[in-house]
Amino acid sequence: MTRFRSTTVGRLATLLVAIGLLMPLAVAAQDASPAPVGEVVQPKTKAQIREELKAAFAESDEPALNTEGIFIVGTTNDLQSTNPFLAESSPSLDIVGSIYEGFFAGDPRTGEPVCGQLCESYEIAPDGVTYTFRIDPRATFSDGVDVTSADVIFSLDALGDETTGSAYTGSFLDTVASWSAVDDDTVQIIAKEPRYTFIYDIQALVVVPKHIWENVPRDQWAADPGSTGQDPSRIVGSGPFLFGSWTQGQEIRLVRNDNYYDPEAKPNVKEYIYRIFPDSESQLNAFLNGEIDYIERLEPEQFETVQSTEGVTGKPYDDRGFTYYEFNLNTDVTTLFVDPKVRQAFLWALDRESIVRDIRRGYGEVANGTQPKISPGYAPDEMTTVYTYDPEKAKALLAEAGWADTNGNRTVDKDGQEMSFEFLYAAGSATNDSIAAYLQEAWAAVGIDMQPKALELSALIEATTTNLDWRMAMYGFSWDATFIQDIMFGCDQYQVGFNDMKYCNPDMDAINDEDKRTFDEAARRDLIIQATNIVNDAQPVSVLHFSQAHSAYSDRRQNSEQPPEVRPYTSRPIDDSVQPQRGGCSQQC
Repeated sequence: MTRFRSTTVGRLATLLVAIGLLMPLAVAAQDASPAPVGEVVQPKTKAQIREELKAAFAESDEPALNTEGIFIVGTTNDLQSTNPFLAESSPSLDIVGSIYEGFFAGDPRTGEPVCGQLCESYEIAPDGVTYTFRIDPRATFSDGVDVTSADVIFSLDALGDETTGSAYTGSFLDTVASWSAVDDDTVQIIAKEPRYTFIYDIQALVVVPKHIWENVPRDQWAADPGSTGQDPSRIVGSGPFLFGSWTQGQEIRLVRNDNYYDPEAKPNVKEYIYRIFPDSESQLNAFLNGEIDYIERLEPEQFETVQSTEGVTGKPYDDRGFTYYEFNLNTDVTTLFVDPKVRQAFLWALDRESIVRDIRRGYGEVANGTQPKISPGYAPDEMTTVYTYDPEKAKALLAEAGWADTNGNRTVDKDGQEMSFEFLYAAGSATNDSIAAYLQEAWAAVGIDMQPKALELSALIEATTTNLDWRMAMYGFSWDATFIQDIMFGCDQYQVGFNDMKYCNPDMDAINDEDKRTFDEAARRDLIIQATNIVNDAQPVSVLHFSQAHSAYSDRRQNSEQPPEVRPYTSRPIDDSVQPQRGGCSQQC
């Protein structure tokens, strides 16, 4: 899943896709970083991008959402962290993306990362590795302190330090060689080599104020009140919103930053509210009753309800997301899943066509490989192994791996160890519940004893990334617009990326590294397919289906077409158009 943080574009882009004003954003997002050409490259400035967007999207004088100037989003997930380096889940990503800023925004026309937010302009030297960024000289933090290169360098140091505990550190360190300040408003970042993916790999850079964080050891950032939301005075960013309040399990409230340094990008709304619901059904009821304005992800059956209800709108669209389950391959924790034949057996035992047809109401596609439809690497006909529903093959593979029911309890065992474990997944979704129940039933039929356990999403993330004593878990994920898979499967991404499994294959690492250095699109496609076949055969994770997302919004909303730079309340830190992200499957992937 990826690391692009955009405070002004992400959610609006999603909304525009949902209401049919834009095509899905990952399309055409393949050339954000120009190939080295032996001369200085000067991408478009923030001002140039803004003028283009103003021309592309009609402005309106109507109220942004309602006469009270309040935008209310429904969610079934509580806040995880208010620290931009530690947030992985929604709504945490949306919250930090509204408070803090980085250098890039996502262009809603193409999905490409472009200069925006704190970036006034940047250039690439003839060597193809030296990037020089000019900070918007007007930029200030919400406490009035100027944003300078010292804050950017401090933030780069934090992102590059594994003790910070960020899932975005791995891909950053894999790409960047060094960074330095040129003057108060200019920084220089040096890549390890010319890479097509450079801009994507540094988009996790969000600037935090040095004067707030410099006296806190980075290994203590996660517990600091500025990360837990307990001390709003420590939640200081340069973005268009201020942290207002957080009532756990109920509501997160942001208020407009009336002193925001960029008057053209000042929000049209006064308050941005996340209302937290115990489950998707109560969230939908609140939406239909007019209590909230927007739901980012509907359950499949809920989408049908929205379609037949006056005053609300929703449309399906393909995205880069998928639902998968992952195995813990850390042998210090468990040896249940060491043999690839065992992992393959799990997938052969599943009727994934029935999951898409009966549980997801036909919204989605059975996955062959790990690349969804809108990926250039989508090639189901080129997969060396296609997993169909074949429980007898699943039983045979388990037997080949030495697993058999030796005591007659209907669960296979090996060397005194039963194939029995807890299966963790995100709570709050009826679709997730149904999928977990089906998996339990299907695996029981081949001698696997799985016990489903639903956790709130932030607790699920903690269980698989911090506590580590887990066996299997189900997530949703979304690749970035490069569709390169190293952030999930790279050997060096364990505990610093999204490789929860501790999977490692040097051959796959080599392919992914070559992909990053390859500027030819056709050649990149071939490399993605090679890497996909490796992981599809190894099955460290198993992809159940590719997503078809459903968003819903109230027809009371105005200004859907207004330029994203003018409507920063639509922010999302890891923009759907360019960055990978972790979610809770049906509600987040």
